[in-house]
Formats: sequence, C-alpha cells, structure tokens
Amino acid sequence: VQLVESGGGLVQPGGSLRLSCAASGFTFSWYTMSWYRQAPGKEREFVANITSVGGSTNYADSVKGRFTIYRVNAKNTVYLQMNSLKPEDTAVYYCYRPVSAYWGQGTQVTVSS
Repeated sequence: VQLVESGGGLVQPGGSLRLSCAASGFTFSWYTMSWYRQAPGKEREFVANITSVGGSTNYADSVKGRFTIYRVNAKNTVYLQMNSLKPEDTAVYYCYRPVSAYWGQGTQVTVSS
C-alpha cells in the first residue's frame, strides 16, 4: 500500500489549493479514504473523509463549507479542494486509509501573507 500526497504549498489567506493523494497497492474503490492534518505543536486532527460506496462525505467543523473531499476511482486518487484558506489551516496534510491504518508522507500547506 502506498499513498502519495501532492499539491501543497504557500498560499495567501483567502486563496485556494487542491491536494491530491495517489493510491496504489490495493483496490482503491473498496476503501473509505480520509484527510488529516497536523499543525506545529498540535496533535494530528481529522479533516474529512469519503466512503467507498456512494461517496458520502464528512468534515471537521473547522473546514465545513470551505473544503471539499472527492475521489476519482478510475485514477485511484482522492482530492481535497481547499478554498477560503485561513492562516489556521497551516499544517502538514496527510492522506489516510483507515482500514489497517495506512498514512501518506504528508504535504505542507502554509497560509500566510
């Protein structure tokens, strides 16, 4: 199992970024996928998830209405579209497969003027 995130970077407050997580080594469409984040000095926290069947989504209250998680099973990829970014969104963002607890290596998102 391999999860590889990309798309992080430096963005100004109010800006947007789209993170990608390319999965391999398993049947991607079978599994719920999640995004977590960890800010400096803080614990890792849940951001969003999307189920395998039906694509139901859940979000942390702090990102609801600003972030959108979606998946393209044909590309074995899960995305996190982040809009109206705030400085408090600054963190390393991780892709996560809950079943058997697989993590990606993370991608840094910095929101700063």
